[in-house]
Amino acid sequence: MALTFADVAGSEYILLTTFTKDGREKPTPIWAAPDGDGLIVITQEKSWKVKRIRNTPRVTIAKCDMRGNPKSEPVEAVAAVNAVRTADAYRAIGSRYGLLGKTFNFFSKLRGGMKNNVALEIRAVA
Repeated sequence: MALTFADVAGSEYILLTTFTKDGREKPTPIWAAPDGDGLIVITQEKSWKVKRIRNTPRVTIAKCDMRGNPKSEPVEAVAAVNAVRTADAYRAIGSRYGLLGKTFNFFSKLRGGMKNNVALEIRAVA
């Protein structure tokens, strides 16, 4: 049976793969929290993954461990950068990951997270 977006979305760590202009894969392990029928993520606005997503919204997600070692086959998805939803992403990560997520949020915000970070919205391919 083929893995679905929902199967991967329930994983504690997710391997988000973005694509360069020439199609090379760039995998990154992330924390992600449920957001309606998709996922929401916090990341630095100036990160390469944001630049690649702005260029092409195509991504894949897969289950992985905390080091980014894949634990499942990838599932196609689309991602969008949304600077307006950064606070929503912080709340969702804090809620999903408990004390560890709240600690991450605290130190991220101390380093200017609300100014320097954006939310990524990841959705299943329609």
